[in-house]
Amino acid sequence: MSVSPASAPSPRDRSIVRLEHVAKTFSNGTVALADLNLDVAEGEFLSLLGPSGCGKSTALRIIAGLGEPTSGAVAWPKAMYDASGKPEAEIGFVFQEPTLMPWATVFHNVWLPLRLKGVSKAAARTRVAEALEMVGLEKFSAAYPRELSGGMKMRVSIARALVTRPRLLLMDEPFAALDEITRQKLNDDLLKLYKQFGFTVLFVTHSVFESVHLSSRIVVMAARPGRVIDDIAIEAPYPRDRAFRTSPLYAEYCRRVSDSLVAAIGATDHL
Repeated sequence: MSVSPASAPSPRDRSIVRLEHVAKTFSNGTVALADLNLDVAEGEFLSLLGPSGCGKSTALRIIAGLGEPTSGAVAWPKAMYDASGKPEAEIGFVFQEPTLMPWATVFHNVWLPLRLKGVSKAAARTRVAEALEMVGLEKFSAAYPRELSGGMKMRVSIARALVTRPRLLLMDEPFAALDEITRQKLNDDLLKLYKQFGFTVLFVTHSVFESVHLSSRIVVMAARPGRVIDDIAIEAPYPRDRAFRTSPLYAEYCRRVSDSLVAAIGATDHL
């Protein structure tokens, strides 16, 4: 099977979230994003790939409500709205670092987002246990972060994001600091969760190989200011296992995405 150079069809009619002409300029004058248009379709695994500083993480933070665009809009076509008219986006966020509370047990770290919603410890116990089981840490509920490996800490962070049962999981380079063996294992485990529970994933990465292995679609962003320059569908069936990583199809997609990333690194601002 050959890789078509054609871009992926627009997921606009299935959007769970949509960035419309989003721009972001920071107070120091840095233009992080310029006219960014992005549709994230419900149920897809979409990776944002691009050079450092192209605004991938900024886009994620804007979607999560952790920052405001300078101009443009974030739309939630399928969201429910609260009494004040604010969309209930049902988001989970996994940051680059696990950001665990070192003084709290694994249970208390995972309980945190439910606790902030007013869910008592007793009421949250089953949900926390389910989330820990999902990431293979059901026996470590009473452990402290200092007693865990780097990969286990990231699993706790993922469990904390999943305990609210989000429709959209935002992941900002969560495995970048891990060794290759641990990273591949967590990639495989993440895909199992994605297929089992059917949530939507928006995943930021610098790795061509990781993006091809995980994604149903890859959006390549240009160097600052960030904007979309390519949109590539990865038309390979799940599950994606070791055989896929060594297949000619995988290698061909990696070449296709790598060529696009090279173009992104060389892109200049003509806005």
